[in-house]
Amino acid sequence: MTDIRVLVVEDEPLLAEAHKAYTERVPGFVVVGVAHTAREAMAALRHRAGTDVDLVLLDFRLPDLHGLDVCRALRAAGSSVDVLAVTSARDLAVVRTAVSLGVTHYLLKPFTFAAFRDKLERYADYRRQALADGEVAAQHEVDRMFATLRGAAQHTLPKGLDEQTLNRVLAAISPGSGRSATEVSQQTGISRVTARRYLEYLVTVERAARTPRYGTPGRPEVEYRPV
Repeated sequence: MTDIRVLVVEDEPLLAEAHKAYTERVPGFVVVGVAHTAREAMAALRHRAGTDVDLVLLDFRLPDLHGLDVCRALRAAGSSVDVLAVTSARDLAVVRTAVSLGVTHYLLKPFTFAAFRDKLERYADYRRQALADGEVAAQHEVDRMFATLRGAAQHTLPKGLDEQTLNRVLAAISPGSGRSATEVSQQTGISRVTARRYLEYLVTVERAARTPRYGTPGRPEVEYRPV
């Protein structure tokens, strides 16, 4: 498979160079241009219509036009180029609009190289699957493609556990002092048995540690801390 050709769109020159350098550190990617404004980006994409750009790393807060408007202009012009938003915009309305305009990934600034590399590698994996010849054999192949693209969690929750409650339990355990299942139950409003089940799951996937708590009569109580 040929290298994935990338256009970096970032108004701050130092950040543009950093994103270019980051991209070129990921095998299989090559930067074919850098633009500092929406106008430059659109001109670069028109100029490269014959050689193509596969992926645009797009800052949303450009001096002349919002990145979402760049996406709209691309789609209106019939461009199917993929877009990875690299932005500090945290407004959920912006995120929803980005999804509706076909933005492939959304990476919040500031970020580490590891996070950046993960997004590019997932995109490359998705692209390899999407550009394969033939057709999908079954639903699970489509599911796998979308899971690759969207970065599905590595661990699938066991039956009976849900993500919202898991996040509440994770938020309830304290890095400083730890929490018992009883204390988590009281804090979250779920039963002690349910709290313990979620806590034990967090231990299993190495997102929490279990330690004995001494100082009370009888057997020591178990407490949980995030890791």
